[in-house]
Amino acid sequence: MIPQKLIQHCNERIAPYPCEGFVYGKGSASPVLMFVGEAPGETEIHNGIPFSGRAGQYFNGFLQELELTRDDVYVTSTVRSRPYKWGQPKGREKRKYNRTPNQGEIAAHAPILDAEIECLQPRMIVPMGRTAYQRLVGGAPRMAEVTGHLVTSPVLRLDDWETRSYTWAPATYPLFPIYHPAAALYKRSLEADISDHLATLKQHLMS
Repeated sequence: MIPQKLIQHCNERIAPYPCEGFVYGKGSASPVLMFVGEAPGETEIHNGIPFSGRAGQYFNGFLQELELTRDDVYVTSTVRSRPYKWGQPKGREKRKYNRTPNQGEIAAHAPILDAEIECLQPRMIVPMGRTAYQRLVGGAPRMAEVTGHLVTSPVLRLDDWETRSYTWAPATYPLFPIYHPAAALYKRSLEADISDHLATLKQHLMS
């Protein structure tokens, strides 16, 4: 679906950054929903399956609540390589840890997400977490202010790589932001809110 030359070009741009691997978006060619996450983690870059690590268990639960399968949706991310940092817990070996992608990394892979949205024309886009939301809509709201609410909006696409500038794409899409599945791993109190948001999203899909 995405030209290999485009992927190669984007990977050349991200090469100077501490990132590794590459995970393709996967799912339906005519998706009911397009889920956009942050970036793959260690598990994903080894098996090539988006949301297959610890957060993936929660993501699979999202789909169950929506009564959908991965064949019904398309799953992608803001950055397609794993951003990492080195750390060494006391008494343990030095290792790589996941981290939030920076703006240069997001811009490097932005044309891939732009191409996916333009090609697939999803019925609805579901940004999961702050990184995906800001990449698509901009601004810097608290996630609690935007999650669980359906909006219709154009999405941002990369305009200039050198200046990291974006413009609004001409088409508009229904967007339904939710918390990233990993959020529930670190803050179990969000589980009730997430369940409510998924119930609302399901109602929108049925209407």
